[in-house]
Amino acid sequence: MPCPWWKRRRGGELESSFRILVSDGGSQEGVGLRALKKMDLNEDEDVLAMLKGSQFCKIRSLKWHKARFYRLQEDCMTVWFQRRYRHPKSHHVFSLQHIEAVRQGHQSEGLRRYGGAFPSSCCLTITFKGRRKNLDLAAPTEEEAQRWVRGLAKLRARLDAMSQREKLDHWIHGYLHQADSDHDSKMSFKEIKHLLQMVNVTMDDMYAHQLFKECDSSQNERLEDAEIEEFLRRLLKRPELEEIFYRYSGEDQILSAAELLEFLRDQGEEGATMAQAQHLIRTYELNEKAKQHDLMMLDGFMMYLLSPEGAVLDPSHRDVYQDMTQPLSHYFISSSHNTYLTQSQIGGASSTEAYIRAFAQGCRCVELDCWEGPDGEPVVYHGHTFTSKILFRDVIQVVRDHAFLLSPYPVILSLENHCGMQQQSTMARYLRTILGNMLVTETLDGKIPKELPSPEQLKGKVLVKGKKQIVHQNEEAPSDLPDDQEDEVKLLNSSQVSLEGKPSRQQQKEEFGSFSSSGEKEEAEKLLKVKSLTKRRKSSTPKLEESVLCYIEEGKEEQDEESEEGEEGEAEAGEYRKQTKRKFQISSGLSDLVVYCCTSHLNATDLPGTQPQPCWVPSLNERKARKFIKEAGNNFVRHNACQLCRVYPLGLRMTSANYNPQEMWNGGCQLVALNFQTPGYEMDLNNGRFLVNGKCGYVLKPDFLRQRDTTFDPERPGPPQTTLIIKVLTAQQLPKLNREKPNSIVDPLVRVEIYGVPRDCAQKETNYVLNNGFNPYWGQTLQFSLGAPELALVRFVVEDYDATSFNDFVGQFTLPLYSLKQGYRHIHLFSKDGASLSPATLFVHIQIKISGPTPEICGYEGGCLCPWGSSHHELALFGRQSWGFTLAGCPESCCALGDGWTPSEKVLT
Repeated sequence: MPCPWWKRRRGGELESSFRILVSDGGSQEGVGLRALKKMDLNEDEDVLAMLKGSQFCKIRSLKWHKARFYRLQEDCMTVWFQRRYRHPKSHHVFSLQHIEAVRQGHQSEGLRRYGGAFPSSCCLTITFKGRRKNLDLAAPTEEEAQRWVRGLAKLRARLDAMSQREKLDHWIHGYLHQADSDHDSKMSFKEIKHLLQMVNVTMDDMYAHQLFKECDSSQNERLEDAEIEEFLRRLLKRPELEEIFYRYSGEDQILSAAELLEFLRDQGEEGATMAQAQHLIRTYELNEKAKQHDLMMLDGFMMYLLSPEGAVLDPSHRDVYQDMTQPLSHYFISSSHNTYLTQSQIGGASSTEAYIRAFAQGCRCVELDCWEGPDGEPVVYHGHTFTSKILFRDVIQVVRDHAFLLSPYPVILSLENHCGMQQQSTMARYLRTILGNMLVTETLDGKIPKELPSPEQLKGKVLVKGKKQIVHQNEEAPSDLPDDQEDEVKLLNSSQVSLEGKPSRQQQKEEFGSFSSSGEKEEAEKLLKVKSLTKRRKSSTPKLEESVLCYIEEGKEEQDEESEEGEEGEAEAGEYRKQTKRKFQISSGLSDLVVYCCTSHLNATDLPGTQPQPCWVPSLNERKARKFIKEAGNNFVRHNACQLCRVYPLGLRMTSANYNPQEMWNGGCQLVALNFQTPGYEMDLNNGRFLVNGKCGYVLKPDFLRQRDTTFDPERPGPPQTTLIIKVLTAQQLPKLNREKPNSIVDPLVRVEIYGVPRDCAQKETNYVLNNGFNPYWGQTLQFSLGAPELALVRFVVEDYDATSFNDFVGQFTLPLYSLKQGYRHIHLFSKDGASLSPATLFVHIQIKISGPTPEICGYEGGCLCPWGSSHHELALFGRQSWGFTLAGCPESCCALGDGWTPSEKVLT
């Protein structure tokens, strides 16, 4: 049934507006068909219709409805769209690789609000990875909308199933078509030079022309068909892979199963078998005759090294492989701060889509800042700021519909409650009626828990984190605000910043000195600027002044967010504090839903020797958590072995910047909340931490962070005993940063960064390679020493070197050190927003060495914690009777290094 909106348009005018001009009368469709044939979709009606293109209405608001023409490009990997009026000519495209999901119907916040004029069956939403806004579209007919939904699903599924070699072939042929300016399927030398610029490489004209002449067997100054394929084969040649292949294959230049097995064992895979080698040949060898005789050619060897089995990430860690039956406090849990925001926390938009994106990234703890709304409906937004508001009810519906699509393990709703009793009851009603059986309303066994349940026990369940109702009526119940807010108010009062007074330079200096990092100082400087601006504009912009000051002084609730949920937002500066100070009451209906995650206070005096309270969850701002780690490291780790602890960014981070989460993981904090909407190295670390274990949002903490009597202290982790050696060899097909400047070629360098305990943190980089983003070679070795490798994250970063300014980011990949595979490995790069940059890769060789006693001498029955153990910071057994050593400082006096003892070295497998 046609959409009524389209009937109101003038058919002829609309049709002519989108007439596609094809210079060669159909060659684009021919190229598209060849691309589809490679993807086994050359006869699919949906995809063929997408190649021809469709008219849509793009929807942004109730009044903003614009006609757009969308067409699948001939590479079948990008979609091009054209505005109604083509002057100036538009070149707008998006890649299928950047699509997060495609939904049909009114399944987005935008379409639910603004798509009422369009039938649900005619609407679809395309969501993207990263910060790009959703694309809400309405098709003329239901059939047209379904064609695009089905077609995009097929193309994305085929794209995910493509091997790296297939992606590379697809990628290079896409550029080949673009470089063929006259679309005659032949390549002149000028077009070849254009192709080289497009794929990010500068080649000497003499060498390029020599290569061109060698491939031009017809000698007609044009390359065609087999000649083009030969040119591409030479262009894509990998000398470093050939050298490795010939080293193991010998003179016949063919790998037998036995020779491949030797290679695998040299890679560090000591458990490799002949059956495994034969399986790899059957999987990746392209030549059928060689496959039948269990032989592997060079192309098959390259296919294997470019596959997931040849990647740097251990394939066995891609699925859930860890024990999921331990208490929740034994896991790092992917957590989001101010989840509802899509931009900054001062004036950014709030959206339910932000929750959907967080769940799509594996987030298991989301935050809801709940405030009084009109018509008795609680709303979620960043209080006392210019952020927009969304309904609490809509957020809970999103939790129901999206929380368990990618991970079955429990979700924690972290409530920051600013509502009155009536709307708290409304919140409780929505939680019960919308979530139903998903919601945990009582302990699993009906008893007071002595430890938290496991993720396995709580599969498909939603936990509420909030304040419990206080039993004693005479006590004043703290509000759902963080404890950190009190610290911020002290800062405000001490600096004597108000509408009536201006702080001195010395006071500002002292204020900045209280911050422990340069990032915090920058945020504090921004805060003073805002307050100074507010003072100057007092008479002319009272609304701005009121809102900003309310945010600075009360809205820091967000900071201590539920944290110690109460000390709190009532503590305000000056008169504002007196006006807002009140007793905070908690609805019994909402209190009853808080079962395993009751917010509580945590002070330094509470850490040593306290009885574990498994259901108490303190929330700390980053500064307070950092202080605990530095001043009471071991006691803080012991506390976090039995209880959950949430850490969140300082409220002074008005741009929604993030802090380094690794510091908090070092202290055993489970719920390390970050602003998911803000890309940067901090989110790269978070994505890397939760890349493993099936991306389920739960990662088991190292054993020394789970033991109640652990002696581990992140500030004093013991002597380095692990050596990581990375030889950076080459990169392949790095993306072009400035596509509008054809002559702009990247000068890439590689930096390897280690994040872990303070002693282990380091970064080293290679030299840069001039004008080559296609196949640069480094051959440089970077070495790192580690004392706590179980906590370490390794981040590989590629940048474009710039001598006059900061280097430009090209791509990165982050993963835990314990998930690194040794040997020759490919690293598949990601963009800032977490989208794949395929076929861009790094090629490296990795070796991990452990220095320490061999397992044979570890025979002491009692055992003790020893920094020289075969497993770092965990139980290491030494033979006291056979060796007779005594180690000063060891509580058991059972293990030691005697005179003349030399540590052995072994390679990790």
